[in-house]
Amino acid sequence: MNDRELIKLAMEAKENAYVPYSKFKVGAALITEDGSVYIGCNIENASYSPTICAERTAIAKAVSDGHRKITKIAIVGDSHYTYPCGVCRQVIREFGKDSEIIIANNEEDYKKYNLNDLLPNSFGPENLIKEEEKDV
Repeated sequence: MNDRELIKLAMEAKENAYVPYSKFKVGAALITEDGSVYIGCNIENASYSPTICAERTAIAKAVSDGHRKITKIAIVGDSHYTYPCGVCRQVIREFGKDSEIIIANNEEDYKKYNLNDLLPNSFGPENLIKEEEKDV
């Protein structure tokens, strides 16, 4: 799947967003290591903290189907170049350390990044001290 097709899916996912409070729609579409594609939209909640971003919705769908490696994710929002929030950057890091991140306004107007561009010096699973390595 090429970048424009992935962006188109993110744009379509954005239209399913549930945003009665902010009115700010975001859509995401990702590709896993085996080529599977997942989409997500942001879903708000009246108490705000249970709100989930589009990127995490798509990632949760992929992970719940057994996928653990994201290779590419496209993000489209209601504003000019909607970048992932800090929490989403960290979740992308967990499952897509080497993934390509596409921030798009539409299929013709987009920018590409690697995760290190958006989350330099990141922390991930390989940084955890394993139980057998701890001094007891």
